Amino acid sequence: MLIRLTALFFVFSGWMLPAPALAQITGPTPPETFNSISQNSVSNMGALGDSLWVGPLMMLNVRNSLDFTFPERADSIAAGPGRLFSIALAPDTVFAGLGFNFVSGGSSVQTSLGFHVSTDGGLNWAYIPPPLDNPDQTFITYGNQQIQSVPVIVPQQSPPYNVDFRSETVFFAGWASGIRRSMDFGETWERLLLPPRDASILTPENTYNFVFDPRLDNNFLGFSVMIDRDGNVWAGTAGGLNISDNALTAPANQVRWNKKRRTGLSDGLLGNWIIRIRENNFDGGVWMTNWIADSGTDQQGVVVTYDMGESFQQHLVGEQIYDLTFEGERIYAAGTNGLFISPDNGQSWNQIRQISTPNGFIKASANYLSLAKTTDRVWVGTTDGLASTDDGGETWQLTRVNFPLQGGNQFVPDARDVRSYAYPNPFSRRVHELVRIKFEAPHSGNASIRLYDFGMNLIRELDAGVPVTRGETYEAVWDGTDGGGRIVANGPVFYIISAGGSDITGKILVLD
Repeated sequence: MLIRLTALFFVFSGWMLPAPALAQITGPTPPETFNSISQNSVSNMGALGDSLWVGPLMMLNVRNSLDFTFPERADSIAAGPGRLFSIALAPDTVFAGLGFNFVSGGSSVQTSLGFHVSTDGGLNWAYIPPPLDNPDQTFITYGNQQIQSVPVIVPQQSPPYNVDFRSETVFFAGWASGIRRSMDFGETWERLLLPPRDASILTPENTYNFVFDPRLDNNFLGFSVMIDRDGNVWAGTAGGLNISDNALTAPANQVRWNKKRRTGLSDGLLGNWIIRIRENNFDGGVWMTNWIADSGTDQQGVVVTYDMGESFQQHLVGEQIYDLTFEGERIYAAGTNGLFISPDNGQSWNQIRQISTPNGFIKASANYLSLAKTTDRVWVGTTDGLASTDDGGETWQLTRVNFPLQGGNQFVPDARDVRSYAYPNPFSRRVHELVRIKFEAPHSGNASIRLYDFGMNLIRELDAGVPVTRGETYEAVWDGTDGGGRIVANGPVFYIISAGGSDITGKILVLD
């Protein structure tokens, strides 16, 4: 099995937003809060009404509050290695798929940790262990025949990448574990048979001769799953798109599937690896992101179907897209090259390479990983923090890990008071791109920041003469270069912040 990600040339209609010119001292920053998010990389989110859940520690935000609360009773996250891999929501109900990186022999493998479930809005949690097969489960009954299968008996390579439920019936896509279903809200699970590579349908009336082994057929590698408003189940794998009109209610040995693979035609899939499937309630269109499973034939991009996969409209051809969300006919797509917004249901697309506000920005190298829609906001999870908008992307609000200068946050509550700090520190330009310096203005006036090497030779001055207000918090950014654009040598770099006649000093360790 060969699965590769390949960057392709990108063509799309519409116009492109230019990357903004970024100031080096920005602010004032948003008010400081003790209840901060846990880290700036946000790869998974879920939203319902005015509630937003974000990973990796499954934190809750309500009504765009400054505070993100932590589920202390979700023990596998609060006191264990669990991280949010997927989430599905209904009123008062949260079904969260958990995973972690299992390290063995110097390599890291994404591993299932099961599920956390709450039916009271996140106050109390039940834990469901990873669904695995018994070693003697070497056949699966389908129709009137026995299909030979290879049991999945370890949680490695079976994280719950996607989860969805309707009433008591839950589906999850778990890579090596394929597509699994529970009809009693997680008490018991069954592994659903999927069509093999050379079959376009799977129906219990037909006779089949294949081995259900995820090592041999990438259509058995589950990555995404969705239940649409009509009760059809859509399952994305590394080998295509599988659609069932009876998987929600039929016995496992009677579930039928219709499989779609890339044909190379303009009305087909772009690629066979289906990463995310989303339904737009505006018109019932089912959108999905396509990645490259087979190099040389597949393409990346986004497709939408209005006829149960009989035909597809192709969008953002060549772009690696992670997630999608909708505001009526406004479509949002998050990917490696920024955020794409279509104001007209896909007819044209606008690209935002870098989100910025008057008091901050997402760094240029960030990937845009996840999307969620609350009542009146769209949220974008990146590798450099959260961004949200309530006006279709015209203006933005940024949320990052908030570590107050006075005291710590909910994860480090006993931190000492400081007048400034730099993060990340030590700083690697190659790894981090830029370092941020946070400080509180001791007086009102014009601020400047000067950087010096170990011999106190001036390296660079950042935005000399920026107006600041006493008591407000600001951030400066530095990209690791001197005034001539040359990368500075490894070692300590000292900074002096001057504002209104007072100085604040600090140190950055450059280590590349």
